[in-house]
Amino acid sequence: MHDDTDSGIANSFTDLMTSLAVIFILLLCSFLNNAFEEGQSTRAKILDNLHLQLKEFVTKGVKVNSDPNDPLALLILIPEGLLAFETDRAEIPPRGNEFLASFIPRLTDTIYLPEFRNDISSVVVEGHTDSRGSDTINLALSQQRSMSVVSQCINILESTKGLGGNVDYKREYFLRVLSASGRGKQDLILNEDGKEDQPQSRRVVFKIRVRSFEEKRVEKRLSDA
Repeated sequence: MHDDTDSGIANSFTDLMTSLAVIFILLLCSFLNNAFEEGQSTRAKILDNLHLQLKEFVTKGVKVNSDPNDPLALLILIPEGLLAFETDRAEIPPRGNEFLASFIPRLTDTIYLPEFRNDISSVVVEGHTDSRGSDTINLALSQQRSMSVVSQCINILESTKGLGGNVDYKREYFLRVLSASGRGKQDLILNEDGKEDQPQSRRVVFKIRVRSFEEKRVEKRLSDA
């Protein structure tokens, strides 16, 4: 009789622990799902604001879209014609600098809005080439071009330094999240027939990523430490 009682208690305890584990897993899944949906909602709001702020550039060929490969990222595609790089060169000509001088302030105005600034993890300037040439040359060229764009962004922001108000804060914030990445010919743009669209493949992309739930937790722990 004693063994039966002990066995019944053990079984009840096992059932209780199993139920608690299931509840915990369900709550965790619900919490993570809500956090993921919150990130997507933030991305959608930033996307709407970018469409509004950059509408004059959209008519010139700039494309603002969600990243199909990353649910927390946005892509701003700058076609080759707006930056006007010369063949095999990484220096931005005057026409490209004029474009950036008008484009960058609009971009910073959007990502520095109070409702967005703490939710943006990074702004990566990606350089892309077409399929012509070797991987070594294309990677180096795309990295140099992306660095040229980043450097010019810094120059534009430096020119506003000391003007007071939120200008200095915007500059410091943008410099903190900004970086460059040369992608070479890894992400070619294809036409509907599957053939490469070389002019479209040659581009610069501003990739804006919203903070994930994990990044927010880590940052909060570091700030509380």
